[in-house]
Amino acid sequence: MTPYTEATEKTMRKFYATLSEKDKRRYAAVEAQKLGHGGITYVSKVLGCAQSTISTGINELAELPEGGGYETRIRRPGGGRKRYGEHHPAIDDAFLDVIRDHTAGDPMQEKVLWTNLTQREIADRLQTDHGIRVSETVVEQLLKKHKFTRRKAQKKRR
Repeated sequence: MTPYTEATEKTMRKFYATLSEKDKRRYAAVEAQKLGHGGITYVSKVLGCAQSTISTGINELAELPEGGGYETRIRRPGGGRKRYGEHHPAIDDAFLDVIRDHTAGDPMQEKVLWTNLTQREIADRLQTDHGIRVSETVVEQLLKKHKFTRRKAQKKRR
């Protein structure tokens, strides 16, 4: 068995300190197996862990399934920022109240609706009238959800 250089041992100790308990066992086991005979004793001295910890890690590595039939996710699902509808359950009613007086549509097609307010104006009115602070992106999603289309003036060619 050839020992590692002092620089390599220092890097190993720094990395080892950042791992979880399970990952520490498995990392030490991998290093000990790479070294072969005498590796468990050497790695336990370098990393400052018990030889039984490395043996437990070796057993865990032997029990790992081939091909990845295990859970790779560390974080639980459901984290992150919640959608605007969860923070403000009444946002749809507030949105429709804001644009009520600024809505127009096609008399021939009842489902075609538009508003003359910009997304920024709608967001500002939601803030001032209802105390709901949302971005223009959320307003765009609300317009899409309630089936509002974009409407802009176009020149006719004769």
